[in-house]
Formats: sequence, C-alpha cells, structure tokens
Amino acid sequence: MKIWIDGQLVDKSEAKISVFDHGVLYGDGVFEGIRIYDGCIYRLEQHLDRLWSSAKYIKLTIPMTQEEMTRAIIETVRANGLRDGYIRLGVTRGIGDLGLNPNNCPSPTVFIIADQIRLFPQELYDNGIEVISAAVQRQPVSALNPRVKSCNYLNNILARIEANNAGAHEAIILDLRGFVVECTADNIFVVRRGVLTTPPVYLGALRGITRDAVIEIAREQGREVREEPFTLYEVYDADEVFVTGTAAELVPVVKVDGRTIGEGKPGPIFRHLLEEFRRRAPRDGVMIDS
Repeated sequence: MKIWIDGQLVDKSEAKISVFDHGVLYGDGVFEGIRIYDGCIYRLEQHLDRLWSSAKYIKLTIPMTQEEMTRAIIETVRANGLRDGYIRLGVTRGIGDLGLNPNNCPSPTVFIIADQIRLFPQELYDNGIEVISAAVQRQPVSALNPRVKSCNYLNNILARIEANNAGAHEAIILDLRGFVVECTADNIFVVRRGVLTTPPVYLGALRGITRDAVIEIAREQGREVREEPFTLYEVYDADEVFVTGTAAELVPVVKVDGRTIGEGKPGPIFRHLLEEFRRRAPRDGVMIDS
C-alpha cells in the first residue's frame, strides 16, 4: 500500500507522523472520509469544501490548493490500483513542542490513505440495526461546533462505547435540551406519514455528504423533507428510521432503546432511497481516469 504524506508517496511501513505532531498530542487537525465507487471519487468537491471550512474554523492553513489536493488524491488512488474503496484525508497542525500553542507548529502535516473498505454486512441492510440513546450528550455548539470534522472525536467515541456496552450497532446523541442531534458516525432520519425529518445542523450535527444526497434524492422524488429539531418521542413513534454516512450509505433502524420502529423491518421509503443512492453514486464525483 502507498500512502501520500507531505507531497510524497511512500510505503505503508514508511508512513510515519512525529509524536510531536499536534494531531497526535492534542487531536489538533481535521479530516475527511471519502468513498470510491467504480472509479469515481464520490462528491470530492463537497468533501474538500467541508475540509477547508473545518480548517478555517480552527485557523489551520492547508498548505495546498483544492486543485492540488484533488491531484494528490487521484495519484494516491491510482497508486493503490483502486476502483472501489475508501479515502481518509487528514490535515494536522504539524510538528510543534509539548505546549498546545498552535503558533509553534510552522508546517501542517497532510496525509492521504486510499484502501479497501469493509462494508456493513448485507444482513443489516436486509434486517435493520438496533440503536440506543446515549447518556453522553453532544457538546454545546458554543464550545466546539461539531460541524467541524476534527481529529478529536472523543464526544462521539464515548457514545460509541455506550453502544458497544449495550450490544447495539449505534447510539443516538442528544443535545443538552434533549433534542436528537445525530449518531456517533452517522446522521439520522425519521419518517412519519411519508415525511422525512432530520436534525438541523445548527443543533450540532455534522452536515453529512450522504445526508445532503439523501435530501436531494427525496425531494426530487416529490417527498417532503424537513430539517427541524425533534426528540426521542418522534424517534420511537416513527414509521421508519434510518441513518446515513459515508461508510454506511443508508442503514435502516428497526429498534431504538428496546422499542420496535414501525413494523420492525426496513421500510419502503428507506429501500427506495438506498436503491436510488447506489444507482447515482458511481457517476456523482470525480472520475479517476478522467
């Protein structure tokens, strides 16, 4: 495997980051996860726009243009002979000292990993997953806006630990007022009487690339989509619930906190959206061979 790091493609065994890198010491950095579908890097422009926005928020200057980043990503994918897979793109503050002052890190570190992806087993798409609501709450937007896809994911990881302990596939994270925000690695949608609702990003949800694609598809199909706050009451009472994410695509939820959702099986709206998403994905992005 070849890894792109700071302008060079190196073997996996040689791809190393200093222990003094502030991405390691403090989680000071930003990242993106991007899918490759049949030679198409899915919605690369949107992913890079989000990366640059996250970097701007934490006052991190990415040491290359988006065009240069695009070329580096394509080079890395080609070097690993991938037609389908997953890209992890990261930019850290770079090497500094043991203090946390970012001004002491003169050069950001950029790395690109392109590898195979282990997809969710088909049985989860066929039968659905069980999730819980986490006791860990979403950090306030005023403390650190979760729309920033930063290298510090402890808030999500702690909720994921709760899911693991409960034997669940995912955990729903609430804000301090009890509104549903998102899951640990996915956005969430509820369906009631044909209307789709997903939490607005101002509550602290990541503006997911797959989330946006699902909203576009649903509206093009003539379905009503609302971005508005809701609580666990609306989740328990939903006809359908599903989660969306880069790795997950769309996955149906059939049980939440021990409560059966709808008929306890993937619903028709979920199935139609997943089918259409997968139909469009291989043509929605930057082609590796172009």
